[in-house]
Amino acid sequence: MKLLSLPSSLPAAVMALGVIFSPAVLATNTLNVYTYDSFASDWGPGPKIKANFEQECECELNFVALDSSVGILSRAQLEGKSSQADVLLGLDLNLMEAAKQTGLLVDHAVDTSAVTISGGWTDKVFVPFDQGHFAFIYNSEKLKNPPASLKEVVDNQNLRVIYQDPRTSTPGLGLLLWMKSVYGDNAADAWERLASHTVTVTKGWSDAYGLFLKGEADVVLSYTTSPAYHIVAEGDNKYKAAMASEGLYPQIEVAAMMKDAPHPALAKQFMQFILQPGFQSTVATGNWMLPVVKLDEKLPAAFDGALKPTKNLVLPAKDVATHRKAWVDEWLNATTR
Repeated sequence: MKLLSLPSSLPAAVMALGVIFSPAVLATNTLNVYTYDSFASDWGPGPKIKANFEQECECELNFVALDSSVGILSRAQLEGKSSQADVLLGLDLNLMEAAKQTGLLVDHAVDTSAVTISGGWTDKVFVPFDQGHFAFIYNSEKLKNPPASLKEVVDNQNLRVIYQDPRTSTPGLGLLLWMKSVYGDNAADAWERLASHTVTVTKGWSDAYGLFLKGEADVVLSYTTSPAYHIVAEGDNKYKAAMASEGLYPQIEVAAMMKDAPHPALAKQFMQFILQPGFQSTVATGNWMLPVVKLDEKLPAAFDGALKPTKNLVLPAKDVATHRKAWVDEWLNATTR
């Protein structure tokens, strides 16, 4: 960016501001998007999305990478109306109601009629950008008798398990709700049984999956689409998603625009862009999830084998918002007994 020259008569204190603030901060055409670190990483979809959007907007897209999806909401709440965020990208189905209750978000005015999510999409605040289901992943060369249900994961004391913390990770929160969907009032006892053969509970997905790949566990909480990554990127077919006879819990990731966005016009343009090919074409082999609109280009064949749920287990959003803290406390008490 070309900097404007300042009159020499300005006081030195004002001149010093040019040193304190970078050109990106001073720019009026910079869109700030809060997201999670793996999305914005060099191996995530972020760089391609940035390049594609900048071609259309004649602006700079600045991803602010935070350590987790839960962290995105926490950061926005902490900053409140003074936040520099224009868009929050990376919340999910289970955080939507809590995010709405902050009063920090505004309606998106995006036509979501082309969204392929089961049952359609009518939410006025959030625009979905990818979809999938949580699943436990295993190495088929090492684990010859994988679990066929969530109950087998919980009850097989010989199975080494790694999952993520529901306080800091959306997969961890997904497992919390999956367990509640299956066990109901008996969830605490199930958590206690699972804790007895859990190797560790990590803050985020990357740490958990990395430990699994090093052989530290037999199964790790991830996504039904995770095996597609190994097939496409590594040519490796040994990683599989375990069946779950009770059904699977969905992951739908969403974006929302801040009510006090510093750059509302760019924010609106980006919200529209989310459902366009320039964004959606990066999802499958960038974020290793499924796009939310039908694309002209067919997905890699590896995605054809993604585990399909026998049943879609979804708790009502308002129940999640109301009871999430109590359910987290239930998990914490049960796993620290």
